[in-house]
Amino acid sequence: MLPTLETDRLILRPFELSDASEVQRLAGHIEIAQMTLSIPHPYPDGGAEIWIRSSKNNSREGNGFPFAVVTKDEDKLIGCISLNLSKPHRKAELGYWLGKPYWGQGYSTEAARRVLSFGFQELGLNKIYAIAMVKNPASANVMKKLGMKWEGELKEHILKWDVFEDIVYYGIRKSEYESQQI
Repeated sequence: MLPTLETDRLILRPFELSDASEVQRLAGHIEIAQMTLSIPHPYPDGGAEIWIRSSKNNSREGNGFPFAVVTKDEDKLIGCISLNLSKPHRKAELGYWLGKPYWGQGYSTEAARRVLSFGFQELGLNKIYAIAMVKNPASANVMKKLGMKWEGELKEHILKWDVFEDIVYYGIRKSEYESQQI
Protein backbone atom coordinates (compact mmCIF):
# COMPACT_ATOMS: atom_id res chain seq x y z
CA MET A 1 0.00 0.00 0.00
CA LEU A 2 1.29 3.43 -0.94
CA PRO A 3 1.78 5.69 2.07
CA THR A 4 1.25 9.43 2.21
CA LEU A 5 4.47 11.39 2.74
CA GLU A 6 4.95 15.01 3.73
CA THR A 7 7.50 17.78 3.33
CA ASP A 8 7.39 21.40 4.46
CA ARG A 9 5.28 22.49 1.48
CA LEU A 10 4.05 19.27 -0.09
CA ILE A 11 1.94 16.18 0.42
CA LEU A 12 2.94 13.13 -1.61
CA ARG A 13 -0.07 10.86 -1.79
CA PRO A 14 -1.54 8.09 -3.92
CA PHE A 15 -3.24 9.19 -7.13
CA GLU A 16 -7.02 8.98 -7.25
CA LEU A 17 -9.20 8.71 -10.34
CA SER A 18 -10.49 12.19 -9.50
CA ASP A 19 -6.96 13.48 -10.33
CA ALA A 20 -7.21 12.32 -13.94
CA SER A 21 -8.35 15.56 -15.57
CA GLU A 22 -5.61 17.56 -13.83
CA VAL A 23 -2.98 14.93 -14.74
CA GLN A 24 -4.10 15.16 -18.37
CA ARG A 25 -4.02 18.97 -18.29
CA LEU A 26 -0.61 19.30 -16.61
CA ALA A 27 1.22 16.37 -18.23
CA GLY A 28 -0.35 17.16 -21.58
CA HIS A 29 1.70 20.30 -22.00
CA ILE A 30 4.11 19.81 -24.90
CA GLU A 31 7.13 20.90 -22.84
CA ILE A 32 6.45 18.10 -20.34
CA ALA A 33 5.98 15.50 -23.04
CA GLN A 34 9.16 16.60 -24.88
CA MET A 35 11.33 15.82 -21.86
CA THR A 36 9.86 12.46 -20.86
CA LEU A 37 9.92 9.11 -22.57
CA SER A 38 6.42 7.88 -21.82
CA ILE A 39 4.15 10.93 -21.67
CA PRO A 40 2.29 11.34 -24.97
CA HIS A 41 1.33 14.53 -26.74
CA PRO A 42 -1.43 15.25 -27.20
CA TYR A 43 -2.42 13.51 -24.00
CA PRO A 44 -5.38 11.29 -24.96
CA ASP A 45 -8.75 11.46 -23.27
CA GLY A 46 -9.00 8.53 -20.87
CA GLY A 47 -5.23 8.08 -20.78
CA ALA A 48 -4.81 9.47 -17.29
CA GLU A 49 -7.47 7.12 -15.90
CA ILE A 50 -5.71 4.14 -17.48
CA TRP A 51 -2.35 5.29 -16.09
CA ILE A 52 -3.76 5.86 -12.58
CA ARG A 53 -5.34 2.38 -12.52
CA SER A 54 -2.13 0.70 -13.70
CA SER A 55 -0.01 2.67 -11.23
CA LYS A 56 -2.28 1.55 -8.39
CA ASN A 57 -1.69 -2.07 -9.46
CA ASN A 58 2.09 -1.54 -9.54
CA SER A 59 1.93 -0.03 -6.08
CA ARG A 60 -0.14 -2.91 -4.68
CA GLU A 61 2.43 -5.35 -6.05
CA GLY A 62 5.29 -3.29 -4.58
CA ASN A 63 6.88 -2.66 -7.99
CA GLY A 64 6.24 1.05 -8.26
CA PHE A 65 5.43 3.93 -6.00
CA PRO A 66 3.87 6.84 -7.92
CA PHE A 67 3.00 9.79 -5.73
CA ALA A 68 0.77 12.72 -6.60
CA VAL A 69 2.66 15.89 -5.68
CA VAL A 70 0.16 18.20 -3.96
CA THR A 71 0.70 21.61 -2.38
CA LYS A 72 -0.16 21.79 1.31
CA ASP A 73 -1.37 25.38 1.25
CA GLU A 74 -3.85 25.01 -1.66
CA ASP A 75 -4.30 21.21 -1.84
CA LYS A 76 -3.44 21.52 -5.54
CA LEU A 77 -2.05 18.67 -7.65
CA ILE A 78 1.12 19.96 -9.33
CA GLY A 79 2.88 16.83 -10.62
CA CYS A 80 4.10 13.30 -10.05
CA ILE A 81 7.14 11.67 -8.48
CA SER A 82 7.77 7.95 -8.47
CA LEU A 83 10.10 5.13 -7.60
CA ASN A 84 10.06 2.14 -9.94
CA LEU A 85 11.68 -0.82 -8.24
CA SER A 86 13.95 -3.60 -9.33
CA LYS A 87 13.43 -5.75 -6.23
CA PRO A 88 16.09 -8.40 -6.92
CA HIS A 89 18.74 -5.67 -7.06
CA ARG A 90 17.31 -3.48 -4.26
CA LYS A 91 17.38 -0.45 -6.52
CA ALA A 92 14.84 1.93 -8.00
CA GLU A 93 14.56 4.54 -10.71
CA LEU A 94 13.40 7.95 -9.55
CA GLY A 95 11.15 9.75 -12.01
CA TYR A 96 9.29 13.03 -11.78
CA TRP A 97 7.48 15.74 -13.67
CA LEU A 98 5.81 18.95 -12.60
CA GLY A 99 3.25 21.07 -14.37
CA LYS A 100 4.92 24.00 -16.11
CA PRO A 101 3.43 26.68 -13.79
CA TYR A 102 5.33 25.06 -10.89
CA TRP A 103 8.81 24.93 -12.45
CA GLY A 104 11.70 26.71 -10.80
CA GLN A 105 10.21 26.79 -7.29
CA GLY A 106 12.15 23.90 -5.75
CA TYR A 107 9.19 21.52 -5.64
CA SER A 108 10.91 18.69 -7.55
CA THR A 109 13.94 18.76 -5.28
CA GLU A 110 11.80 18.93 -2.13
CA ALA A 111 9.62 16.01 -3.21
CA ALA A 112 12.59 13.97 -4.40
CA ARG A 113 14.44 14.38 -1.10
CA ARG A 114 11.46 12.90 0.73
CA VAL A 115 11.13 10.06 -1.78
CA LEU A 116 14.84 9.24 -1.44
CA SER A 117 14.34 8.98 2.32
CA PHE A 118 11.34 6.70 1.77
CA GLY A 119 13.31 4.52 -0.64
CA PHE A 120 16.37 4.09 1.55
CA GLN A 121 14.85 4.10 5.02
CA GLU A 122 11.46 2.48 4.48
CA LEU A 123 11.97 0.26 1.43
CA GLY A 124 15.55 -0.75 2.26
CA LEU A 125 16.92 0.10 -1.18
CA ASN A 126 20.65 0.10 -1.81
CA LYS A 127 20.61 2.46 -4.80
CA ILE A 128 18.36 5.03 -6.43
CA TYR A 129 19.12 6.35 -9.89
CA ALA A 130 17.52 8.79 -12.29
CA ILE A 131 17.72 9.42 -16.02
CA ALA A 132 17.29 12.64 -17.95
CA MET A 133 17.54 13.61 -21.56
CA VAL A 134 20.64 15.71 -22.15
CA LYS A 135 18.36 18.45 -23.50
CA ASN A 136 16.74 18.68 -20.03
CA PRO A 137 19.47 20.19 -17.81
CA ALA A 138 16.90 21.32 -15.21
CA SER A 139 16.17 17.68 -14.39
CA ALA A 140 19.89 16.88 -14.10
CA ASN A 141 20.25 19.86 -11.75
CA VAL A 142 17.61 18.37 -9.45
CA MET A 143 19.59 15.12 -9.38
CA LYS A 144 22.78 17.00 -8.47
CA LYS A 145 20.99 18.86 -5.65
CA LEU A 146 19.98 15.47 -4.23
CA GLY A 147 23.63 14.44 -4.03
CA MET A 148 23.32 12.05 -6.94
CA LYS A 149 26.52 11.48 -8.88
CA TRP A 150 26.88 11.49 -12.66
CA GLU A 151 27.30 7.89 -13.79
CA GLY A 152 27.38 8.30 -17.53
CA GLU A 153 25.90 9.47 -20.77
CA LEU A 154 24.41 7.19 -23.37
CA LYS A 155 24.35 8.53 -26.92
CA GLU A 156 21.16 8.22 -28.96
CA HIS A 157 19.83 5.83 -26.33
CA ILE A 158 16.11 6.51 -26.68
CA LEU A 159 13.82 7.32 -29.56
CA LYS A 160 11.42 10.17 -28.83
CA TRP A 161 9.18 11.42 -31.61
CA ASP A 162 11.44 9.96 -34.34
CA VAL A 163 14.59 11.57 -32.88
CA PHE A 164 17.28 9.61 -31.07
CA GLU A 165 18.06 11.35 -27.79
CA ASP A 166 21.13 11.23 -25.55
CA ILE A 167 20.50 10.57 -21.87
CA VAL A 168 22.47 11.01 -18.66
CA TYR A 169 22.36 8.73 -15.62
CA TYR A 170 22.77 9.91 -12.05
CA GLY A 171 22.71 7.70 -8.99
CA ILE A 172 23.15 7.60 -5.25
CA ARG A 173 23.85 4.62 -3.01
CA LYS A 174 22.41 4.24 0.46
CA SER A 175 25.83 4.73 2.08
CA GLU A 176 26.30 8.02 0.20
CA TYR A 177 22.81 9.15 1.14
CA GLU A 178 23.38 8.34 4.80
CA SER A 179 26.70 10.19 4.89
CA GLN A 180 24.91 13.32 3.63
CA GLN A 181 22.31 13.14 6.40
CA ILE A 182 24.84 13.65 9.23
